[in-house]
Amino acid sequence: MKKEENKTKYIIGMVISMIFWGIAWTSGKVTMQHTVPQVAAFWRYAISFITIIPVVWYMKVSFKADKVAILYMILAGILSATFNYLFFIGLSHGQAGYGGTMVTSLVPLLTYFLSIVLLGTKVNKVQVFGLCIGSFGALILLRVPMDGFAFLNVDSSYFLLAALVWSLVTILAQKVSSRANPMLYTLVVFGITAFVNMIFALPYHPFEFASLDSVFWWNILFIGLLSGTFSMTLFFISASHLGAHKTGVFMFIVPIGAIISSWIVYDEEILLSTIIGCFFAFLSVVVFNFKRKVKIK
Repeated sequence: MKKEENKTKYIIGMVISMIFWGIAWTSGKVTMQHTVPQVAAFWRYAISFITIIPVVWYMKVSFKADKVAILYMILAGILSATFNYLFFIGLSHGQAGYGGTMVTSLVPLLTYFLSIVLLGTKVNKVQVFGLCIGSFGALILLRVPMDGFAFLNVDSSYFLLAALVWSLVTILAQKVSSRANPMLYTLVVFGITAFVNMIFALPYHPFEFASLDSVFWWNILFIGLLSGTFSMTLFFISASHLGAHKTGVFMFIVPIGAIISSWIVYDEEILLSTIIGCFFAFLSVVVFNFKRKVKIK
């Protein structure tokens, strides 16, 4: 009975973190109406880095990491900084709900494909079927059957690039998982991301606090603290108890938070193609991971 209660607690924790990640897309779009992408990108991870330090200290996280792990973390930090910039500049052009749905749905699929191509990951027939389902969902999500390649525009291109970059970050995180503590990985990546984004933000005077209004600060605090440090910590703690093979399924809660919050704040239209595409992408992750789970047994 106690195990069931603990499992439920971690499921709730995972759901909360996913919802916060979804709302962050709408909050990010609000932020973009009060500053430039470079400044928002810097402060997002600067806040996350500063606030995760006491968490790492409280959890007594081990700082052991070999040279390969350090290299992976540096690369992940640079890529994360790139994603962070694409996140904000994409929101300055496109819709929050669509961006959150597109990136979240495409990342697992792109990660699988890149793992197969770059790492030589072997897949069986059921997993290939799952990837085909996901590819079909991606085509629907991008509205290719209806609009052809019209998705290759400014509004969507940043989100597509963001999904590709985050897929690479995901692969690096998987490779470093056996070499360093996940919270140490997060701390280092947050720090490198903040530093890289700061370099590009300096020409825009990010430390002139008077030029940034309260709307900016409330939203960037939400993204950096609640959607960043709090949700990331909750995610790692919950994932460690629920199992890594289940985290991909929970990721599809993110679009719900993004779509509903963007509909409330910006009255963004919820397209049927977005819902259908997200569903097939979700089904793809379930099929892919279900077979892996069976194989372990």
